[in-house]
Amino acid sequence: MMRLVRSGGMWAFIAGLVCLFAFGAMHAADSSLYVIHNDHWTDDDEHGYQTFITALGESDCASLNECLHSAANPYSASEPVARHFEADCAELPYVLRFYYAWKRGLPFSYVDAVAPRDGSGDDIRYSHSGNRPTSRRDVPGGRFSGMQVIAQIRSAVSSASYRIHPDIDGPLAPDFYSPAIAPASIHPETMVYDPAGHVAIVYKIDPDGQIHSFDAHTDFSLTTITFDVRFARTRPSQGAGFKNWRPLRLVHGEKQADGTWRGGVIVPARNSEIADFSREQFYGTGKAPKEENWASGAFNIGGETLDYYDFVRARLAGGKLIFDPLKDVEEMTRSVCSDLQYRAAAVALAQPLAGRAHPARLPRNIYGSEGDWEFYSTPSRDARLKTEFKHLRDTVQRFVELQAAHDTRHLHYQGEDLAGDISKIYRRNSESCSVAYRKSDGSMMRLSFEDVRQRLFALSFDPYHCPERRWGASDAELSICKDDAVKANWYAAEQPLRNQIERRYDARMDFSLDEMGRSSIGVPVAPDTDVLGYLSGLQKQAEN
Repeated sequence: MMRLVRSGGMWAFIAGLVCLFAFGAMHAADSSLYVIHNDHWTDDDEHGYQTFITALGESDCASLNECLHSAANPYSASEPVARHFEADCAELPYVLRFYYAWKRGLPFSYVDAVAPRDGSGDDIRYSHSGNRPTSRRDVPGGRFSGMQVIAQIRSAVSSASYRIHPDIDGPLAPDFYSPAIAPASIHPETMVYDPAGHVAIVYKIDPDGQIHSFDAHTDFSLTTITFDVRFARTRPSQGAGFKNWRPLRLVHGEKQADGTWRGGVIVPARNSEIADFSREQFYGTGKAPKEENWASGAFNIGGETLDYYDFVRARLAGGKLIFDPLKDVEEMTRSVCSDLQYRAAAVALAQPLAGRAHPARLPRNIYGSEGDWEFYSTPSRDARLKTEFKHLRDTVQRFVELQAAHDTRHLHYQGEDLAGDISKIYRRNSESCSVAYRKSDGSMMRLSFEDVRQRLFALSFDPYHCPERRWGASDAELSICKDDAVKANWYAAEQPLRNQIERRYDARMDFSLDEMGRSSIGVPVAPDTDVLGYLSGLQKQAEN
């Protein structure tokens, strides 16, 4: 069942949903040509787009193509079976926004080129000082098919398109603006940019402020994710955090006899023209510090200073930070399980590379690369998974400590044994989760949730390793691995990188095997992710 959480109430949502699906049915036989019927996006258009995004997020489709050919898409009847849609994480918001504009006859324009602000030769996806737009492309009505435009968009945009300082709005405006952290501003269709090179689209916000989003990957699969520490904060110039689409208006166009618009120029709104533009997600709620001291900005609600992630949740919950520990642990455990399934699919795709010789060097940066390494390796995906496991472990400890401090203001729990109840929730959800992989001899190996957690920092991100090493096998399970001694040595040398959960896009990593063994890259010891170990330790303390 689809559900939209935003101001305006359920009746507004139902009305928007009915309107959206009615429009989709009316235009099911539309031409593939992109035409413009309206010179700007109205509030109804924006609400309809939010409903569209919510429907996709609430569906169980596993790829963009599946989503747009499913009942979740009110325009699916207009899509020939042979029409195929693909998008990675950075392309997905653009493709979906244009797709909706195409079906509704709305104007669309986008930044099709960016460059590092400091003029450096940095990879624009990970530029140290962020980027600036260098070119915009208005999509003209009546000239291209929707699929031609989507192809143009996909060839032009990347995660670099999001890496822009919030203050930049000219002379060429970026596609997005920084919204206020408020229920009316953070809603379905808002994007969240992780400066490590990942983007997700918000599709639902729970009454307690928990944000749910979906994202895409290089294999074009879609996954769901909740907002937490996996979305890092960095200096404002790198543009991390929440983004909304900048309002557009077609000016100086000519309205044709058939009601469509031709010609003209599409003008993006400036920051000063956007009612909910805000820099608070970068600088805090008080007086903004100087940019070099951005991290010193404080986040306050009702006289209480919160960390950034708690602040976002509290703001979206109406100003109150309240945790339901059992609900949160259940949701987090299920989220980890989902990510394990997606990792299994990614590793399975890479299995043919296990038969190839290992390259003489790693890529310059294992998290941001090209070619086979970008498509088949999993260092970024694995780092996010490890962060998620660690965050779950740390969150459980936080809940226990809040209860010990009798903090009923933030903790909503009515039971008698929080540690025991969390343990039951965690066990129930983790024991129902498992993944399977195909071993080198063709047989299947099934791993439980705890199996994977225990070997989490042994999972190889390197696509040239055998499937057993990709899943951290040892002893008898590893004995059928066909890796040669060179690959075994690479596996051993990469352990410090496997221990590292922070994705360092600024670090050079193109070492040879010998250089790798002598480098200081990575971290020597993996962090603690053992929820049950922590809880059983509390029980032993209580017994003593």
